[in-house]
Amino acid sequence: MALPPARSPESEDKRARAQAAQEDVLLREVDDAVRQDQYAQAARRYGRPLIIILVVGLALFAAYLFWNNRQEAAKERDSEALVSAMDQVERGNLASGSSALDPLIADGTDGAQVAAQMLKAGIAMEQSRPDEAAKLYDAVATNGDAPQALRDLATIRAVTSRYDKLAPGDVISRLKPLAVPGSAWFAPAGEIVAMAYLDQGKNAEAGALFAAIAKDKNTPGSLKSRSRQMAGLLGVDAIDDVDTVLKENAGAE
Repeated sequence: MALPPARSPESEDKRARAQAAQEDVLLREVDDAVRQDQYAQAARRYGRPLIIILVVGLALFAAYLFWNNRQEAAKERDSEALVSAMDQVERGNLASGSSALDPLIADGTDGAQVAAQMLKAGIAMEQSRPDEAAKLYDAVATNGDAPQALRDLATIRAVTSRYDKLAPGDVISRLKPLAVPGSAWFAPAGEIVAMAYLDQGKNAEAGALFAAIAKDKNTPGSLKSRSRQMAGLLGVDAIDDVDTVLKENAGAE
């Protein structure tokens, strides 16, 4: 009886590699099948919610683009209305200029509304209607969305427009926070507060404030000169450098 031929180590190694390759292919096929099944389950479970989220996101983005376009159009419209009203005022047509501002005050964008209120209040002062002007200035002064600089300016003008109807103490309480050195409104607010001190008979406080205004480097020339004179009348020396004062007076002349 003939014996089967002996297998060489090389043939055994080839056979082992072939078997390993077949097993690897089989594992890959099983793994792919499992992954496809997982993807299918995920699609069934999460596909609809994801689609809904995607649709909602696109809708929100479209809504934002529409809103932004409307905002830009509104700003452009309001700017044109403001320019038109200012043109009327420059031509001396105060009544028509004031009327042109009413739609902006009622339904303008935030910036245009504030600008329209300030302009209309100025027109009211020119037309000798201080009470109406004061109401408009107060509306800007209490508007938390308005720039702080405009709010401060509106506060000063609201007080000056009805100064004769306010008690000196009310004038001081409203403007004293602005009437401090370093404030951008120190000079104009300080002058009004100093006048209120005079109305109260507090000459020392008024003189000291006038002197501080006169010495402040940011005070405009005319107000500096006026404050220096008032301080001198109240017995307070507001002159640090005589030569500088002489030069300022010469420049003013």
